[in-house]
Amino acid sequence: MAGDRREIFFSGDDSATGRLEEELYSGEIRDEEGLFRRAGELGVGLFVHDGKCKVTERNGVLVGEVSESEGEQKRTRRLLVTAGTYAIREIREGKEVEVARGQASRFIVLGNRVTREVANRCIRSCWKETGGSPADALRVILVTMEEAAAATPSVSRGYTLVQTTRCGAPKTGPGG
Repeated sequence: MAGDRREIFFSGDDSATGRLEEELYSGEIRDEEGLFRRAGELGVGLFVHDGKCKVTERNGVLVGEVSESEGEQKRTRRLLVTAGTYAIREIREGKEVEVARGQASRFIVLGNRVTREVANRCIRSCWKETGGSPADALRVILVTMEEAAAATPSVSRGYTLVQTTRCGAPKTGPGG
């Protein structure tokens, strides 16, 4: 499992902030310079921080989280993974609900539209339909992280990579 380390905070007029977010997450804004320039044009305050750890390992369970905010509303999606098993949980207004669960080896991508498109393209081009080895899966993940960082300023160039060999269904209560 891998996760970039970027966290972006916006401030200002809701309409202008929403417009900037849409341009960023749709892929219209392609680099950091363009992001800051467009924020200035729209009068939106911008703080970019590359220190957030979005993936961790807790007692053999890999945990990845992505968050998004719209005004006062915040939504967090949490992916819990062990070898061959996963669960996806969504947290809104303090309530955590399982939205998906599955078995088998697969790539699961959480993130904005651009990052999902990049990941899907990398998976299609780098992964054999018949599957592959753990080293092949790692290559897909690394290529995806590099290409996503090159495609959008919403993804940092640095990332965290975690691995587990634990088998069995992950517990899906709060905190994994």
